[in-house]
Amino acid sequence: MINRLIYGIDQLSKTVGHAFAWCIIILTLGTSYEVFVRYVLDNPTSWAFDFSYLMYGGLFFMAGAYTLSRNGHVRGDFIYRMWRPRTQGIVELSLYVLFFFPGVLALVIAGWQYGFEAFKIREVSVNSPVGIPVWQLKLLIPFGAGLLTLQGFAEVLRCIQCIRDGRWPPRLHDVEELENVLAQQHAAGKTGEQGGAK
Repeated sequence: MINRLIYGIDQLSKTVGHAFAWCIIILTLGTSYEVFVRYVLDNPTSWAFDFSYLMYGGLFFMAGAYTLSRNGHVRGDFIYRMWRPRTQGIVELSLYVLFFFPGVLALVIAGWQYGFEAFKIREVSVNSPVGIPVWQLKLLIPFGAGLLTLQGFAEVLRCIQCIRDGRWPPRLHDVEELENVLAQQHAAGKTGEQGGAK
């Protein structure tokens, strides 16, 4: 039951993260267009900065939960990785309760007020004369923080399972770090060599 809840939240974070990952493609195309018209045609756009701001901001706000679900946030783990899983779970659970949840809940509350105010006045960018609407980006703040809070709840359940079982429960995987893939291939190659040597 708990695993189904964790994986359900993970799947939601994955779906939202994958949807907003398209912002990278759109951002790349928009930036490439701007570079072409600016340097080849000598006719820069007035919206390129705001466009990149919106695309990157949307990706940043909405991919945080996906990154957390994949354990991909930066961690100073030079000490952490030497601990037993149960110790890791206790420390992580403490950090979620003391720091993570107060921070993201404050972001949900403040972000909602900030985003709703921007929505009410239909806020536009002051960075260009075009007046690109930015209220929709500011309205993403509480939604991204809410999704991050939900994923944090799933991580707390993972910590509790780790403390109880002495090992971390598995995570959903859809992409792998190249470093991990190479390490796995290297380990598999060594196992094959040992098997062949016998």
